[in-house]
Amino acid sequence: MINAVPPAFVFIIGALLLPLLRGKFKSVYLLLLPVLGFTNFINISEGIHWSFKFLEYELILVKVDKISILFGYIYHIITFIALLYSLHVKETAQHIAALLYAGAALGVVFAGDLFTLFIFWETMAFSAFYLIWASKTKESYGAGLRYLLVHIFGGMCLLAGVVMHYYETGSLSFGYIGLKGLSSWLIFIGFGLNCAFPGLHAWLPDAYPKTTPTGGVFMWTFTTKTAVYVLARGFPGTELLIWIGATMTVFPIFFAVIENDLRKVLSYSLINQLGYMVTGIGIGTQLSLNGTFSHVFCHILYKALLVMSMGAVIYRTGKIKCTDLGGLYKSMPITALFCIIGAASISAFPLFSGFISKSMVVEASAIGGLIPIWFMLTFASVGVLEHAGIKVPYYAFFAHDSGIRTKESPPHMLLAMGLTAFLCVFIGVMPSSLYSLLPYPVNFEPYTASHVVTTTQLLLFGALAYIFLMKSGIFPAEMRATNLDLDWFYRKGAQIFIWFINKPGSAIMQKINKIFFYKIPNFLDWLTKNPVLAIKIIRDSILLIFSIPEKRSRIKARLKAEKAIYPGDSLMPMPIGALVLWSIFFLFLYLIIYYAKDYM
Repeated sequence: MINAVPPAFVFIIGALLLPLLRGKFKSVYLLLLPVLGFTNFINISEGIHWSFKFLEYELILVKVDKISILFGYIYHIITFIALLYSLHVKETAQHIAALLYAGAALGVVFAGDLFTLFIFWETMAFSAFYLIWASKTKESYGAGLRYLLVHIFGGMCLLAGVVMHYYETGSLSFGYIGLKGLSSWLIFIGFGLNCAFPGLHAWLPDAYPKTTPTGGVFMWTFTTKTAVYVLARGFPGTELLIWIGATMTVFPIFFAVIENDLRKVLSYSLINQLGYMVTGIGIGTQLSLNGTFSHVFCHILYKALLVMSMGAVIYRTGKIKCTDLGGLYKSMPITALFCIIGAASISAFPLFSGFISKSMVVEASAIGGLIPIWFMLTFASVGVLEHAGIKVPYYAFFAHDSGIRTKESPPHMLLAMGLTAFLCVFIGVMPSSLYSLLPYPVNFEPYTASHVVTTTQLLLFGALAYIFLMKSGIFPAEMRATNLDLDWFYRKGAQIFIWFINKPGSAIMQKINKIFFYKIPNFLDWLTKNPVLAIKIIRDSILLIFSIPEKRSRIKARLKAEKAIYPGDSLMPMPIGALVLWSIFFLFLYLIIYYAKDYM
């Protein structure tokens, strides 16, 4: 074994050194960095490394076991592929953000404590945010800001949960948490937001399609899969996750089939695929967890292949809407072939990677007697064929001929897509190559006659249903429209909030300020000039309001006489010295009350 460093540091330090390089040296450096990182990673043995004390907390930068090793493999592989795909990008800042993003994701995967995890968690959010803004469009600026605000909220939930968890347990160690109190629920929500739980998912289809074509490969990989990882660490066997995951597999289908933006289709497809992973975590058996981890591995590859093919389309044509594309197979035949391989993989056709991973989770639900869940997962399998399996390659490369004639994708893009396509097919044909990396013994054989025949029949009937719905006009037609999801609420909610702050909120604050910083100090100043007589004036003022008519004239006369002899004008501004004195008095009173509660 050689002296290794934390895997995250290779990419993070490498990102900071990148501005020193130019031209071909930078390209070579970008490709060598993940190779160096992988070499460093495979020389780290299982166990705890880089543990140290910070204040009274024990922080663990590197904790290695079979689960983190699996994620380490795929994160290094996909980082190499994504950097190869993005070699044409001249903007150094994009590469820096991408490397920081990949390094932070590795930091989360190998973090042995919750504080270290949180630091890398937030680093992911801020580096990913730049990959959205790097598109430099009005839409990307808005989407990037919304992405950042949503993830800051999720980060604050996570931080609050971590702090409460520490005070409850006295430990920051990251392991099984379970849903057993407010702290665990806050951590669960923080993780779930990054995993695009239903109701917390709108940031994903809002932000991901606005990334740069190259940044999208990183975006579709790290945030959500890292969330799957932490959920599998902290909440395996949580029954609620079964239903959350099953819901995630189903509802995105209906958004995807009406969506005109193909990268937004892939965003909803991502949520659909995450649902299988979350369901596997919720079931919590060795088979389902193996299915989750193998599906993470396969999904990163075939989703990257689909995203890269669409990124190449944008790069060559500047378009990504179904209504604007079609007929590109004539100009980009190799890219079209790679897209079809990605579509076959995500649809779980036999001999492709999705077939050997997704079926493990579906099988686990059947073995567990979760019949409604099994039906939902099976229905979702047909649904993903309809949108990601057929719609994406069909409308991008076939369908009507848009008349666009362009060049094939650049060689480095084709090489990146070709390598990914090879891995999708290789894993599908040789599932043992992936199964050997899984954390639990694998007693599952995907290529049984019944499984192959059943899956093939299901997919063929799904394809026939798609053709029938298209020919009959029942399937929604592609339209030039913008479909809003639950992001409508926080888009409109933000507008209402700004209006409230600028209009009634401003007026309310002015009145509050007038009361607390003018009227109350003035009253206190007036009161202290003659407290006894002031109390009499206050008393007679109150009596005047509630007195009977017969006594009112007498009270008025008395009140007039009291005010006439009272020293000073009660409406005069308060001297600055008295104002400071009263402010100190109230601050002192507040501190006494605040700290006294600890002794009561």
